[in-house]
Amino acid sequence: MAEPRVFPLRCPVRNYAWGQHGLRSAVAQLVASADPAASIDPERPYAELWMGAHPSADAEVLDGRDPPRALGSWLAEHPACLGHKVLDAFGGRLPFLFKVLSVRTALSIQAHPNKELAAKLHAQFPQHYPDANHKPEMAIALTPFEGLCGFRPVEEIAAFLRDVPELRALVGEVAAEQLERSASHGASHDPRGVSAALRVCFTCLMKSEKETFGQQLSRLVERISQQAAKGQDTSASNGDLLLRLHAQFPGDIGCFSIYFLNVVRLEPGEAMFLAANEPHAYLQGDCVECMACSDNTVRAGLTPKFIDVLTLCEMLNYTPAPSSSKIFPAMQSPLDPSVFIYDPPVPDFTLMKIEIPSSIKLYLISALDCASILLVIQGTAVGTSTAATSEMTLRRGSVIFISANESISLHLTPSEGMLLFRACCLL
Repeated sequence: MAEPRVFPLRCPVRNYAWGQHGLRSAVAQLVASADPAASIDPERPYAELWMGAHPSADAEVLDGRDPPRALGSWLAEHPACLGHKVLDAFGGRLPFLFKVLSVRTALSIQAHPNKELAAKLHAQFPQHYPDANHKPEMAIALTPFEGLCGFRPVEEIAAFLRDVPELRALVGEVAAEQLERSASHGASHDPRGVSAALRVCFTCLMKSEKETFGQQLSRLVERISQQAAKGQDTSASNGDLLLRLHAQFPGDIGCFSIYFLNVVRLEPGEAMFLAANEPHAYLQGDCVECMACSDNTVRAGLTPKFIDVLTLCEMLNYTPAPSSSKIFPAMQSPLDPSVFIYDPPVPDFTLMKIEIPSSIKLYLISALDCASILLVIQGTAVGTSTAATSEMTLRRGSVIFISANESISLHLTPSEGMLLFRACCLL
């Protein structure tokens, strides 16, 4: 009997401390819906669901074998299922990792290196940077989602330098005045000068002595707390977010990053693309995420993990832009009005959102010339494929691997409709 080329996956969960607990987590909800026998601990964080082939957390192929095989091993035996273009570009591996994240407390202030810097960091510090690949990422909100992404317009940063004296004390008067002068001239007047002034300011902040920034942060938190207790408006100091981050990471230099980085709020279906050298942090909410296969993350705050302030400050893209510019657009497919494509400027991955209206009873998941992974967020259906060993019941939380050049017919439950996400590599 021929090996199936379309099959369900059982995907590993990562229980990082920042994840939502129990069934408050979208990750736990998906796991419990896909497998009613799954045991969900209400006190345990369910942070990430990993859908792909990763050495430290591989999905399992559910094709009737006992024990099930790891997806990475299966792909090594059947590389043609990736598609010829993917094989030529990436060898016999899936070039992306698809995830669901459920964020309760902030992730670190971080950025990801480009390929050149990744190779250099890996050669010098393999214990901290375990591979030589880049790690671009895209997040699509499942619930209202909040994160930091990219540097604010300099006018906004200059306003914080004026209104938050504790920030100005850390940056220093010389660097603050340099940024204010660049802001007064306008970013379009001298973009290189603006970026240079922004780099100096941010680097001065992040390299502050621990005792010094600890004192200034304590003063700031005390001042904002007193104002909030009196019912005063603290928005000029971004007070609500500051107090929230300080409660999660007391005494952390990353609390000051909110005065430099955009706060980006996504509604369900909206996306953020995180290119190389883009400073960012997820703050709260649920999302699907796709990333190139790499574990390279340069961190500088809001984390107990290894931080590398010097590398981060050197590598960042210091181009200021408004928060609205950080929302990545989806394009409706000209071939299928149910498909919305998020196609970032990297070859490693593309994401698709598939919204099937309740009026449709039969829907075809079209064949692509590359392997893909399909996640069901909402709705139920019976899936049939000539490349599967049997019918598949698809429900919330189901994850399906689809080999290159294979399709699935979905027979939908009446009056439900479906919401699915599909990760692939369109070259």
